[in-house]
Amino acid sequence: MNFTDAVTVAGTRRTEDGYLIAEAKAVRTGIQLYLGDEVGNPDLRTVRVYRPAEEVFADKSLQSFTHAPVTVNHPDEAVNAGNWKDLAVGEVSTAAKKDGDWVWLPLILKDKDAIASVESGKRELSAGYECQLVWGDGVTPEGEAYDAKQTNIKINHLAIVDRARAGSQARIGDGAGNWGVSPVTSDQKPKEKIMTLKTVTVDGIPVEVTDQGAIVITTLQTRLADAVAKLTATETAHQTAIAAKDAEIAKKDAALDAANAKVLSDADLDKKVQARADLIAVAKTIAKDVKTEGLTDAGIRKAVVVAKIGDAAIAGKADAYIDARFDLLVEDAAKGAADPFATVVKGGLKTQDGNPNDPDAAYRQMMARDANAWMGNQKENA
Repeated sequence: MNFTDAVTVAGTRRTEDGYLIAEAKAVRTGIQLYLGDEVGNPDLRTVRVYRPAEEVFADKSLQSFTHAPVTVNHPDEAVNAGNWKDLAVGEVSTAAKKDGDWVWLPLILKDKDAIASVESGKRELSAGYECQLVWGDGVTPEGEAYDAKQTNIKINHLAIVDRARAGSQARIGDGAGNWGVSPVTSDQKPKEKIMTLKTVTVDGIPVEVTDQGAIVITTLQTRLADAVAKLTATETAHQTAIAAKDAEIAKKDAALDAANAKVLSDADLDKKVQARADLIAVAKTIAKDVKTEGLTDAGIRKAVVVAKIGDAAIAGKADAYIDARFDLLVEDAAKGAADPFATVVKGGLKTQDGNPNDPDAAYRQMMARDANAWMGNQKENA
């Protein structure tokens, strides 16, 4: 939390170079009064802030005065390496030290306009510093009650101001700007503080907050949105990779299934070999000289049909017609071909003269042929 304290610049003198050397007291021990809403507790009208001697005169606190920049009035922001050239008109020249309830310090002003202001009567010095405010009721060693106390006091700058409220010896917060609070004494009424609020939507709910709160909320919302966007992008990429891998696996599975479908089991292979052998056997039965080597099953059937009825009979015919003609040939073969001996004896034996009932006639013919055999071919040629 930022505070200011004010004293009158005294003991001034000029150097040969025109710089102004001065002495001052800044930051005292004891209790100071602040408005409640100016120290973050608007429920209280005033807050009694205690600065213990052990905090004011702590080595770390005193060392923070060394070379602290001097400004004309309190700046709207802390003085740092980035802005000191624009804000500083001098500095604390040597180390600060304890002086009763005060911190004594020497300073030097180097800016001619600032020196002119001091010499014209702008002689009060207000310390701008940071500290931690520890809340809790207590009582000082002198018996004064307080509501909070300061710790870890660190000086940021010293500001030359026109006048402070409580007189010329010690003042708090005059012209503090962003660097402090407006103090009140027991006989003063606190000023009404005007606060500007902004409406920020959080999860669809409008909320009124200060400018600083709006900045914090907007920053957090932006960071959250960025984090969500990164997470979404990562998840999308992950899902895309998974989908691509699934597609690759599915493609390999399909290829494997197709390959397995082409592989015959032992039983199926036996059936296929037997069917081929049966087809060749039937083909040889119908047309014994037909060539079957290197032909497909359809080719064998066509070769058999051509062998039996000729090429002309099936020219331009569809495969179904050829298969049908082959099946007819198979049916004919299954019925069996005519036996020549059976055909001869089916009607009984017949003699040469056509009398089937005269077996002796055949015998007589044989005897006559033998009786004339000595004549050789003469009789036959007579």
